[in-house]
Amino acid sequence: MSWYCDVAPGHPIHGPYHDLEYGFPLRDEAALFERLSLEIFQAGLSWLLILKKRPAMVSAFDAFDVDTVADYGEADVRRLLGDAGIIRNRRKVAAIIENARRLKMLRDTHGGVALWLDNHHPRSHADWTRLFRETFCFTGGEVVREFLMSTGYLPGAHREDCPIHARILGERPPWLRSGLRSNIDP
Repeated sequence: MSWYCDVAPGHPIHGPYHDLEYGFPLRDEAALFERLSLEIFQAGLSWLLILKKRPAMVSAFDAFDVDTVADYGEADVRRLLGDAGIIRNRRKVAAIIENARRLKMLRDTHGGVALWLDNHHPRSHADWTRLFRETFCFTGGEVVREFLMSTGYLPGAHREDCPIHARILGERPPWLRSGLRSNIDP
């Protein structure tokens, strides 16, 4: 999404995400869960819409606390589907709740989602997509690509001449540590 470097700087909504989050390594479970959930919600919609609705989604999903969301029941699903501030797609809401349950299982099998990602890195985009489809719900190729680029596991979030790219390099994202090139299409 290196075109993002052309349109995001200075934009009141895209700008902060581009400059402070997109492509930077993430380790925190709730932050990784939020990012995966936002990418799932974005499927078929614009990223601008997702960023506009992000504060409401963070609130509605209890700050993407994995344990809390994993315990959601039918009353929570009804509450979420009635919340006009979020994306009200039953399949996506169900996927987010199920993914929280699966993230809890990754704690037992791998010590958490960050360690699970590390354990499987590096992989090709196709291999990542297969792994995500085996592990999570509603994770097609584009969701997986954007999630991995946005969290530093695949290169390509920023053009090499983008000033943010240099900041990301300073944080030694997983793609850099594994020797992947930044100017390739993951």
